[in-house]
Amino acid sequence: MSTNEALDDEISAINSIFDEGTFLSVIEDGGLFSLRLPSFPSITLRLEFPADYPDAPPFILGTQTVGQDVQKGIGNQVVDIVRDVLVEVYRPGEACIFDLLEEVREALEKAEEQGTLHLHENQSTATGNESAKVTQARDLDLGPEPPWTVAPPITEKKSIFIARVALVSSPTQAKSYLSHFLATDKKAARATHNITAWRIHGQNEASYQDCDDDGETAAGSRILHLMQLMDVWDVMVVVTRWYGGVLLGPDRFRIINTAAREALILGGFAKEGRESGDVKKKGKR
Repeated sequence: MSTNEALDDEISAINSIFDEGTFLSVIEDGGLFSLRLPSFPSITLRLEFPADYPDAPPFILGTQTVGQDVQKGIGNQVVDIVRDVLVEVYRPGEACIFDLLEEVREALEKAEEQGTLHLHENQSTATGNESAKVTQARDLDLGPEPPWTVAPPITEKKSIFIARVALVSSPTQAKSYLSHFLATDKKAARATHNITAWRIHGQNEASYQDCDDDGETAAGSRILHLMQLMDVWDVMVVVTRWYGGVLLGPDRFRIINTAAREALILGGFAKEGRESGDVKKKGKR
């Protein structure tokens, strides 16, 4: 651990969101750290943090390790990209590593698309079949946009939570709605978590209830429990969270449920909405 409490909190947060060992101290009680890129784990960077971080920015010293699958020279290119991104995302007094990792992922994807960066040796020799699969996936007809009702965002210590709900009649439809959402909303697809839950009355008195934490342990089951308490059926809920670099502790579950409840009320699925006969449409998109 370092002597910087803010940095220690950020290390704990990054390693809980991504794989354990993503962000590590290199020297005991020193300012040198290794940072493995989740979007390109073959490269681990070497960073130096000043004693007054986050009031002063970290320094990208270079690469700590480079995998054998990485072409010669790519490591230096990635370091240059990370340095450029750091200049854009750093704000004095604010933790920046989570934002750095997210923006680096987008920057690397853009560099690949533009052909200025080839992250793997076999990338330039991809087969025609592989290219065809990528094109097919991009051109896939996902169907019409699901009838989402979206609640206003909730911001807490730089984390952002947005809940949306939609009427569904089967688990298959619920899954297709989620797939459509993640395929068409790039920002949501890059979010830290997309927590889902649904309750559906099927045919022949069958009922379906399911949830997915998407990495936020027990969050999906909490939303499902909320739906049970509110006695809502034939609806799915998706709560999207973008982590802001500050740990929220148990408060995150309260906020997730608050966002879900607000979306259910706005969509007219909760008893409050049904009894008033006022199914609010604002926020729908």
